[in-house]
Order: sequence, then C-alpha cells, then structure tokens
Amino acid sequence: MAKPVTLVTFVLPSTLGHWGSGATEVRVFAVADSDEGRPTLGAALHTLRRTHPMLEKRLCDEYGGIRRHISMFVCGENARRLGGLSCALPPGAEVYVLPAL
Repeated sequence: MAKPVTLVTFVLPSTLGHWGSGATEVRVFAVADSDEGRPTLGAALHTLRRTHPMLEKRLCDEYGGIRRHISMFVCGENARRLGGLSCALPPGAEVYVLPAL
C-alpha cells in the first residue's frame, strides 16, 4: 500500500517571496510517515527543505522547528495550536506564513 500524499501550498508574504524563487506561493508534496498516517506540516517542510533550502532556513530553526518569529496557519488555525510540526494536513492544504508580530 502507498503512503498518503497531499499537495501543500505555502502562501508567503512578499518579504519572503524572493527566497521562494520570487513566488508568493510555493507548492510541495507532503508524504505521510506510514501507510495509515496523514501528511503533516513537518513532512511538507521536509520537502520544502529539498526544493527551496534557503526559504526553509528562513522558516525553521537549526533544530527543524518553526522559528519563533514565524507563524504558520493551516486552514485558518495557528499550526502551533494544532500540534506544530505534527499537525495533520488535509488534501490541498494551504499554509499561510506570516512574520509574528
């Protein structure tokens, strides 16, 4: 059986757009860890690390967690409240990235 995969769109503020090849939207595939699992925000960031390494460095700290000054919203909810990197992503998820105020 194949692991579940979902397309994730990271919606970036213009200040981070040039790290994402000049785009304000970056799409990546997130792959679940197991056949029964769901793709997570951590899995999406892992793919982002391979496709846009400079952007991922702006979003994640040296331990792989979301930087303190960055907020990510999944389906309108703050990802930190949904479990951070272990937050399950629905099919076609949009992750809004915002500098924390």
